[in-house]
Amino acid sequence: MAETFELPDAERFVLPLDFENDKTKLVRALNGYAPRFGVKIDGVTSERNLPFDPEPRVIETEEFEFLKRGLIQRADALNAFLNDVYGDCKILKDGVIPADFVLSSQGFLPRCIGIKPRRGIYAHIAGIDLVKSKKGEWYVLEDNLRVPSGVSYPLAARLALKDCGMCEFDAVDSLNYGRLLKDAFDFVSCGGIDCVLTPGRGNCAFFEHGFLAEMTNSALACGSDLFADGDVLYFKGADGVQRVGALYTRVDGVYADPLAFRSVSAVGTPNLFSAYAAGNVAVLNAFGCGAADDKGVYCYVPQMIKYYLGQDAVLSQPQTFLPTRGSEMRYIQDNFDSLVIKDVAESGGFGIRFGAALDEEGKAALKAEITANPRRFIAQEVVDIEELPACGGSAKADLRAFVVTSDRTRVWESGLTRFAAKDSLMVNSSQGGGFKDTWVSFR
Repeated sequence: MAETFELPDAERFVLPLDFENDKTKLVRALNGYAPRFGVKIDGVTSERNLPFDPEPRVIETEEFEFLKRGLIQRADALNAFLNDVYGDCKILKDGVIPADFVLSSQGFLPRCIGIKPRRGIYAHIAGIDLVKSKKGEWYVLEDNLRVPSGVSYPLAARLALKDCGMCEFDAVDSLNYGRLLKDAFDFVSCGGIDCVLTPGRGNCAFFEHGFLAEMTNSALACGSDLFADGDVLYFKGADGVQRVGALYTRVDGVYADPLAFRSVSAVGTPNLFSAYAAGNVAVLNAFGCGAADDKGVYCYVPQMIKYYLGQDAVLSQPQTFLPTRGSEMRYIQDNFDSLVIKDVAESGGFGIRFGAALDEEGKAALKAEITANPRRFIAQEVVDIEELPACGGSAKADLRAFVVTSDRTRVWESGLTRFAAKDSLMVNSSQGGGFKDTWVSFR
């Protein structure tokens, strides 16, 4: 098998074995798991092996316990917000968040009003992106609730390391994410098999869809493999037709049912939403989650935490400015070079522009866009992010933490550390970034 993974020099390798003797073995093991990600270039998605650095990021116990408190608090507040905004809308009526700001979000789905998901959970899986500054402070950059991806890559790396005898994990069950996910399925299931809904091989995270289906003993299904009859969802596969009790959808909700939302969708299942609304199938994450992971609504998460939980936010956010507020619009226009501008509807690193990196023409064009469409953008102070060792050098890195909610909210004792490509500030896999594992030290 071709040795396609490039690994760093031996002197930087910290795992307790002879790196040079094990290097070839590790590369072959990684290729056996084939952790791939699709990168779209000129409208065409092609899979590639992600750059992998086997030197893990190590987070000490006390620091990770701090992160856990903040992540659980944040996930609980986001779930409370979703229950409220599709229910009584108390937070909007009380003026904590402007109603027009929330209701104008592309992620808000009016059709979900009054429909409660099984056991009141909207975001069963949250991927929350954090960065650590060079001063040692942690910041939340965004919340991913619709289709948070990336957990399979550190898992595949761990399995490869374990298979070739290069590492033992003993202090914490670091391979237990599949069990956490299965617990979430079981907690909300309506009775029947579990399925992972994938858009298919053309999706950039298709590797992960199959990986997680295998880990949870679920059926991997495309939209055409499912059908709804009498408001009950069924899967038709090699074992015949079976009822679906829990559907982990890796398709954004607006594409999951062409009859309920976007009729142009070719990856969903007609009448899936009707089965969900009737309470006959649990959908993870639930329809409507996009109302809470809008990058504009993100600005109000500290207020959500205070409103629903009566607590101050444990985790900080970079100072963020909303162009919809007149004084903040003026600040953005006057301080462009110190800010990063984000399009609230984009993901995967797309729609992010650093003011200082634009030429004068580019700045003028973006300022005009912001003025014409203030709800479409947010601006943030740039965080001086720490750099980690990465493939022979160093690179900016973030941490995607995974929070799973079932009978209680739990944080996976690990995470996906992503690092930027050479000379880049963008850590996203879709922007050419790589990954490393994240270890929690329980010494």
